Amino acid sequence: MAFDINHPGELLDPLGGAADLYAKKLRTCKSDAFTSDPIRILRGIRFSLNLDMRTEEDTKANMRDAVGLLPLISAERLRDELFHLLDSTKPAAAIRILDHIHALKYVLPEMGNLHGLAQSHPHTQDAWNHSVDAVAKLHRIIDVLNPIYNLEGSASLFMGVISHRLGRYREQIEAHLQTRLNQSRSHKALIFLAALYHDVGKPATKEIDQDGHISYREHEEIGAELIAKRGRELQLSNSEIRRLRIIVANHMRPLWLANTGKLPSRRAIYRFFGDTGPAGIDICLLSLADTLATYGPTLPQDKWIHQVEVIRTLLDGWWEDREEVISPPTMIDGNDLINEMDLKPGPMIGEILRSIQEAQATGEVLNRRQAFELAAKLIAQSKDD
Repeated sequence: MAFDINHPGELLDPLGGAADLYAKKLRTCKSDAFTSDPIRILRGIRFSLNLDMRTEEDTKANMRDAVGLLPLISAERLRDELFHLLDSTKPAAAIRILDHIHALKYVLPEMGNLHGLAQSHPHTQDAWNHSVDAVAKLHRIIDVLNPIYNLEGSASLFMGVISHRLGRYREQIEAHLQTRLNQSRSHKALIFLAALYHDVGKPATKEIDQDGHISYREHEEIGAELIAKRGRELQLSNSEIRRLRIIVANHMRPLWLANTGKLPSRRAIYRFFGDTGPAGIDICLLSLADTLATYGPTLPQDKWIHQVEVIRTLLDGWWEDREEVISPPTMIDGNDLINEMDLKPGPMIGEILRSIQEAQATGEVLNRRQAFELAAKLIAQSKDD
């Protein structure tokens, strides 16, 4: 569309673009738009979602006809457009559209194995729908915890509990999500990718017991390897791949803590963040989304409140009590052990120092004398072994 500078009152619109905009209709200008550059398939989906437009039927058909050409796109271009999709206003809807037009198998092929994969109680959906729903729930949780209070988003009971109990950390969560591992890609999109893949290891670990109960033991470990492989295929950075691997490998841990019926101890908080670091924040948010997607409307209120309290306790440790519970100051170092305890340099020194730090985090070691006493005890135990 254009205006003739000599006749500014006349719109030059040979393809009817103005009418399409008014009708909120997305339509290609040429029938070969997608075959000449298949990445436009993903771009078209993004435009339709972000601009709230309806894709015209012939355009949809042209998209479907061109999906087989997606493997010709470079990994870098595919990655960038995928992350734009995950960063769109409706990332879960974007994934469903990719699947609907049979493009997902070329973009995120591992996800296809989740279709129709049954799950036992308390799951209410198969593994595919659960995974996509987890992305939708995570997107909503992040929106509810935005620094600008979302009254409408917090209106439901479950989201209201999150807003009330975790709202004190809105600014910190937003700052965490704004911290990019790669300046070209958003942190939120990376977490959504992890959420989509959090159960991708289930097809390889499915077991059915004699009572017909389905389980997927250690699926998180298989999933961590699969998402790392996909990250490498997409040419993600090493830090991004490491973050994805940590999130998927540890996504069950907050739920395991909640299932004890108690709030996490100082030792549990120390070990959780010792293994996950900043990714622990991503895992906390994903865990809440995972539970919502698991139970749907059948989620018991008391179970939900307890899990949110578990997450709050973990976040308290990270943002309010970090020096005491997660990263206590060093009381003695390797040189102290060598000089005072007559130890030789080696792996044992690192093991002793880690044990001392954990004892500090749990409040069992409060000064240098107690640190040396624990070191002496650990050395004696090693000699007995």
